Amino acid sequence: MDIKDQVTKIVDKVKNDKDFEKEFKANPEKAIEKASGIDIPDGMLDKVVSGVQAKLGAGKAAGAIDSLKKLI
Repeated sequence: MDIKDQVTKIVDKVKNDKDFEKEFKANPEKAIEKASGIDIPDGMLDKVVSGVQAKLGAGKAAGAIDSLKKLI
């Protein structure tokens, strides 16, 4: 699984779909699995959630991706 691609996909969906944004804020893990269409293993899911939250919070894609790379 390419975490970078998943993070980018989810961030775009959060920014462009207000219903999904609410769902993500309420339960990020469930929302990500729903949006990706796959059952993401727990260890990877945590990394995707963290990456999405970092990108949304900081607005710095490079910093979030670099942080994720360090986790892997």
